[in-house]
Amino acid sequence: MSSNNNDMSGKVIVIMGVSGAGKSTIGKMLGKALSCDFLDADDFHSSSNRDKMRQGIPLSDEDRIPWLEKIQESLRKRLLNGETVVLACSSLRNQYREILRGSDLDYKTGSYSSCKVMFFLLEGNAEVIAARLQKRASEEEHFMPLTLLQSQFDLLQADECEKIFKISVVLSPEVIVNTILEMIGNSLNHHSEKKEKDI
Repeated sequence: MSSNNNDMSGKVIVIMGVSGAGKSTIGKMLGKALSCDFLDADDFHSSSNRDKMRQGIPLSDEDRIPWLEKIQESLRKRLLNGETVVLACSSLRNQYREILRGSDLDYKTGSYSSCKVMFFLLEGNAEVIAARLQKRASEEEHFMPLTLLQSQFDLLQADECEKIFKISVVLSPEVIVNTILEMIGNSLNHHSEKKEKDI
């Protein structure tokens, strides 16, 4: 991790949102900007999960929990090594985000701002996202059919208390990445100032 800011080592930056929001595109760019690895949660899916999604069948929690636990295990190893990593993962519900936050061994439920796992939600309305998914389907780039989009919007929870950073998907990828970098910097500065005050 090539960064002068010690606070930036050992962090997980999760780019979250519904399918088609641009998580992988933004995640890859952000990984480059931070000189760290990028992981795509889709790569951790079992073949049965992929088959279900291809057939337009929404995943159940029974499908999702083992998938998220597999991701948690990978993230935990990286955090223990002091690595920073960017993860693209839908993370639609609080329950799913809690599993990912559990990769930080110091995390206590509800202590969102001190957790080493930070969430950035790419926000957009259904029309904008649907148009993107249609474009992807025509380019055969993705296994998530358009019919599953509404089920994702229905699942999405993002309570203010969770300190989830929100960015509009209609901005250009460059602006989104720069905004996220700024948000990370501000958050880390605020956290280190708070720590100094607490001492």
